[in-house]
Amino acid sequence: MNKVDRIVAAGFVIAWSGGFIGIELGTQHASPLALLTWRFLVLAVPAVAWLACRRGRFRRRDIGVHVIIGLGAQVGYLSGISFAAQLGVAPGVVSLIAALQPIVMAIAAWHFLGEGLRAAQVVGLLIGLVGVGFVVAADLGGGAPLWAFALPLGAMLGIVATTVLERRVRPDSLGPTDALAVQFLVGAVVFTALTAIGGQLAPPAAGGFWAGVALTVVLAGLGGYGLYWAVVRRSGPNTASSLLYLTPPTTLLWAWLMFGETLDGAAWIGLGLTAAGVTLALRRGRSREAVHA
Repeated sequence: MNKVDRIVAAGFVIAWSGGFIGIELGTQHASPLALLTWRFLVLAVPAVAWLACRRGRFRRRDIGVHVIIGLGAQVGYLSGISFAAQLGVAPGVVSLIAALQPIVMAIAAWHFLGEGLRAAQVVGLLIGLVGVGFVVAADLGGGAPLWAFALPLGAMLGIVATTVLERRVRPDSLGPTDALAVQFLVGAVVFTALTAIGGQLAPPAAGGFWAGVALTVVLAGLGGYGLYWAVVRRSGPNTASSLLYLTPPTTLLWAWLMFGETLDGAAWIGLGLTAAGVTLALRRGRSREAVHA
């Protein structure tokens, strides 16, 4: 990774981690559906403005692809993450379960995209997986039901599937910003409809709710997803997925500063293992997986 790639990668890790904190903060004051509805309604405003100014001749097929990606990488992913947070799964643990993505992405990229797998990368990803297990085991007594831990797992599978779809189909008539705008509009339509049906469209007045909305909009919506696809295009899907291993310790630092959450010894061992695993997995990571924009 060159200097620019490292800057993009660091920005992605920080922004993606902040999204988990925004969800935790917002769901303390309202339901996940309410939080996600207003997140996407806020994002829909610049999305509509951007597409209106672009007036691009986008291929219908490419728009359809990004509608599907929006359903998986926006609606599905954020639903799993948000409901897990409301059910009591700690934000650091949610982000760590979601960080299983490198394991699945590496296998999916090898099988569907013909990406090479290096021995060091496989070993590093497996070490990271063991680290995830340590942290999840340490949090099982935290009050959340066991099935709640499956929600971020399903969310992760959704974003892996849509990443593979984007790389295979390559809907290139839409640029990265165009694609995000379409995905934001998909999220706005789906979540607004669901919330309206449930009679919960009116937002709460709590400042914490709107702070959560702001964090999910600015960091996760604009920064996290935008930088995720930037990393995918610059350095490849395996590198983008492997960087997710760095989001749990970053998220835990945010959670400690904002909510006073702490970890026991086993969880810290798990975090150390994930850090070691991602370091190993990313060594010379661009050699065969680079995807040129």
